[in-house]
Amino acid sequence: MHTSALVLFSGGQDSTTCLADALSRYERVETLGFDYGQRHRIELDVRLIVLAKLRDAFPDWAGRLGEDHLLKVDVLSQVSESSLTQDIAFSMQSNGLPNTFVPGRNLLFLTLAGALAYRRGLDVIVTGVCETDYSGYPDCRDDTMKAMQLALSLGMDKRLVIETPLMWIDKAETWAMARRLGGEALLRLIVEDTHTCYEGERGQLHAWGHGCGRCPACALRARGWERYAASEAATR
Repeated sequence: MHTSALVLFSGGQDSTTCLADALSRYERVETLGFDYGQRHRIELDVRLIVLAKLRDAFPDWAGRLGEDHLLKVDVLSQVSESSLTQDIAFSMQSNGLPNTFVPGRNLLFLTLAGALAYRRGLDVIVTGVCETDYSGYPDCRDDTMKAMQLALSLGMDKRLVIETPLMWIDKAETWAMARRLGGEALLRLIVEDTHTCYEGERGQLHAWGHGCGRCPACALRARGWERYAASEAATR
């Protein structure tokens, strides 16, 4: 039986929900973030605020929440021409993928997470990837996660499990999942403190959180919130 987990934690809605899920199920949970030269580097500051507020608001989880790790992997910004790492307008590419796709990002993240989990004696790697309500990134697909789990387990000669709690749910269901895990307190924390906006905008607070309201990440988050809010209203 697995008792420990390493959560890939960016400080966004999805990874915060995944962290809450892991804290509800595992005795020991550590977190891992990445500085890869992203334009929205404000998420690196936000993630520390979210961790601190999780400890304060959920004392039952605080004792399970262990060390936080941050790795610098800005080599990704050197090998890709993504709108997440360079000052390029958001658009669709000729291959059908948005130019927010950073080739190899999740593959590298999971490889480094596997190495860290091995060193820290952690059994499970948790990541918030999803192919139900996403931008079409091939490194977010279930088949990719299964392949990476096999490769890491073989390469480390240690059984490592990759968990993807959000793989088959959409953004509205992700909001609902957060509500089930931590009630209104967790929903409020996600709305007010997490960061998703690709533009790094932290000015206006919308019903769904801070953000420019225009970029693909904001649009997806806002649509999910609207569907979630409508569903909640219909059940009252």
